[in-house]
Amino acid sequence: MTLPSTTRWRKSSYSNGMGGECVEVASFRGEISVRDSKAAPGPWITVATSTWECFVGAIREEKPTRRATE
Repeated sequence: MTLPSTTRWRKSSYSNGMGGECVEVASFRGEISVRDSKAAPGPWITVATSTWECFVGAIREEKPTRRATE
């Protein structure tokens, strides 16, 4: 799938501009695309809007308090 050049990506509200781990999301034709904000021209994944809403809802319920470590 190719997104139009006019696609409006929104950066995570948790982005601090310090090069942290952030994602950007865009909505196009009823689907949600997600990409790494540090690799904007790189690949992205696209999921159905209902799948994205389920994912975000699950995260909100869990309310994570720390990041996973590598």
